[in-house]
Amino acid sequence: MERYELNKYLESFEIRLLDLEKALDMNNLRQQFEINSQRMSASDFWDDVKAAQKMIELVNNQKEHIETYESLFNQYKALEELAMVTDDQSEDFLMITDEVSVLDKMIKSFETLILLNGPYDDLPAILELHPGAGGTESQDWCEMLYRMYQRYAVRKNYKIEVLDYQSGEEAGIKSVTVRIKGKYAYGYLKSEHGVHRLVRISPFDSNARRHTSFVSVEVMPEIDQRIDIQLKDEDIKIDVYRSSGAGGQSVNTTDSAVRLTHLPTNTVVTCQNERSQLKNKESAMDVLRSKLAVLEIEKQRKLLSDIKGEQKDIGWGSQIRSYVFHPYQMVKDHRTDYETSQTVAVMDGDIDGFINAYLKSGD
Repeated sequence: MERYELNKYLESFEIRLLDLEKALDMNNLRQQFEINSQRMSASDFWDDVKAAQKMIELVNNQKEHIETYESLFNQYKALEELAMVTDDQSEDFLMITDEVSVLDKMIKSFETLILLNGPYDDLPAILELHPGAGGTESQDWCEMLYRMYQRYAVRKNYKIEVLDYQSGEEAGIKSVTVRIKGKYAYGYLKSEHGVHRLVRISPFDSNARRHTSFVSVEVMPEIDQRIDIQLKDEDIKIDVYRSSGAGGQSVNTTDSAVRLTHLPTNTVVTCQNERSQLKNKESAMDVLRSKLAVLEIEKQRKLLSDIKGEQKDIGWGSQIRSYVFHPYQMVKDHRTDYETSQTVAVMDGDIDGFINAYLKSGD
């Protein structure tokens, strides 16, 4: 990195940190943090346990934002001062340029975090992957995407829990449902909702022809008390059956797998990960509540859209991203036009660029 480039980075840091200070309204944030911290010392603080827990979460988030901003600002000022007294040819200058690159990534990460202000962004996420038509070809693509999200979860230190897994007959996955737990899991992963398209030379085609495959990715927040979903016993049909693994082999010898059908909406959920039928039912109920919550949210959005007279398609089934492995290497998001030729990195879970671009687009 040359001196000119270093100065440009430092100038951009000053502007971006000022924008963050305005976005966070730092003076007000510090005042609210002090007020809320004092409320936590009140003798009646735990009289309402749910309210107390929400206040603790709010204070922790406020503290994290304040400390992160101050840390980034202090690092920027230290680098600025050091750059002014460092010779371009010295080892210290190389050290500064390395730290500038690290700080740039840290600021980008914090900028993205600030955008996660949706009502459900902080909740865990439930992902469902379903291959489109195409048999083994699409099922293999489904398994590749599932691996990508597993790798992404590892990068974010998220916990991933398989709720339902249906293996393909020859290869790949017929369908998979997972719960991803971690801070802002839904906020980050909501950008993945939609149809993902793959173009490649098929490894299953003896003539080495190019194939196009599709997989639908559904992303839902795992709901909490913020969304009140009432489930009536008479509205739910419960079926139990034997769990099965790859190749049709039995996972266990009991009828522990559970299928729930919500009759009014014809919404179907299956869960077979646990050996206990009771645990599978509990997990399936969690997924069903999340699905019904999404239906309710979409109903409200559709009503608002109709009132405003908007013609925008709000369906969740449209193609959002293309992954091209042949005749060239490219992954492109059609909503933001963000693209990269680093296909191997993307399939290894490096999807932050797509997520950041989506969040900044305000969709």
